[in-house]
Amino acid sequence: MKGILLLEDGLELSGTLFGSCGFSGGEIVFNTSMTGYQEILSDPSYYGQLIVMTFPLIGIYGINPDDFESDSPRAAGFIVKEIAPAASNFTAEYSLDAFFRKHNMTGISGIDTRFLTRHIRSRGAMRAVYGPEKTRRDLIEKIKKLPQMQGADLVQYAGCKSRYVYAEAPEGSLKIGVIDCGIKTNILRLLAQDGIKVICYPPRFAIEEISNDNIHGLLLSNGPGDPEPLNYIYEPVRRFFGKIPVYGICLGHQLIGLALGGKTFKLKFGHRGANHPVKNLLTGRIDITSQNHGFCVDPESLDSSKIEITHINLNDQTCEGLRHRELPVASVQYHPEAAPGPNDSGYLIRDFLNIVRKHHHAQA
Repeated sequence: MKGILLLEDGLELSGTLFGSCGFSGGEIVFNTSMTGYQEILSDPSYYGQLIVMTFPLIGIYGINPDDFESDSPRAAGFIVKEIAPAASNFTAEYSLDAFFRKHNMTGISGIDTRFLTRHIRSRGAMRAVYGPEKTRRDLIEKIKKLPQMQGADLVQYAGCKSRYVYAEAPEGSLKIGVIDCGIKTNILRLLAQDGIKVICYPPRFAIEEISNDNIHGLLLSNGPGDPEPLNYIYEPVRRFFGKIPVYGICLGHQLIGLALGGKTFKLKFGHRGANHPVKNLLTGRIDITSQNHGFCVDPESLDSSKIEITHINLNDQTCEGLRHRELPVASVQYHPEAAPGPNDSGYLIRDFLNIVRKHHHAQA
């Protein structure tokens, strides 16, 4: 079915709809990864966003159940140059088109995604909508009604609704608590390694519930939307600073920045891809990282006598990591667990777990 893509600034592109062939709308952003589209589609951090893939052919290896980062696709939509007509992989259970139909999602192909990416880089991320060509007038009305990403509390939709135990462990094992704002499965897998008990809590958690579990470390997860409205997370989290090690990833990094008295701001078009160079200022090491974020911590807003910037993005010099100079509190903006992407930074989660162990033994 012929489709049309409309951007908030008036850009209009024609393409072909696939999947359920309905409407999709949200903030339009781009991802420069060549592979990993299944993990990208199922990453809860993309809630409310239309993803433009810069790689021209998507869907080559189909969809399999082992590579999901959540229980279902979370992106609002998918924009590609060309969709592979068939899945060419022995693990594939669906083609991309069949997967979209199964989940009642609509994508659009036949779009010059590299032109579109240059447009977004120039004009910034914005609202967009696509649907059947014959409904152009309806699309114009729909785009006007879409919410802005700035100020949007989306973790209420992406995070878990109640406490759950992801991984059990024998009595006396290390226990890690997670504030689930829309956590990726691979982060949980890495936390659960070496016989660690992992307990997840909803974004609107009760401090007493976490305290009663006697966790040894706390992680604030990735998730979608603007961190600034989430004072119901970052204000009570301060209660744990100095008591147990606290770590943040992606949105969790921004929340820790806010909890430490800093401010966040919206990037023009964000960082989304599997090839972003980040420098560790503590060691001089440079990692190629997987990233997916549209907001950033303002390092100038932090008290440098208490907070140290530990990582920077080599493309635009933005803050990619921080730590408290005295308390066991730290965070990174990117995804050390990859999925998809390089594994250069996997050591960061191991380092966090080692800090938790040392702190626990020191308190014993």
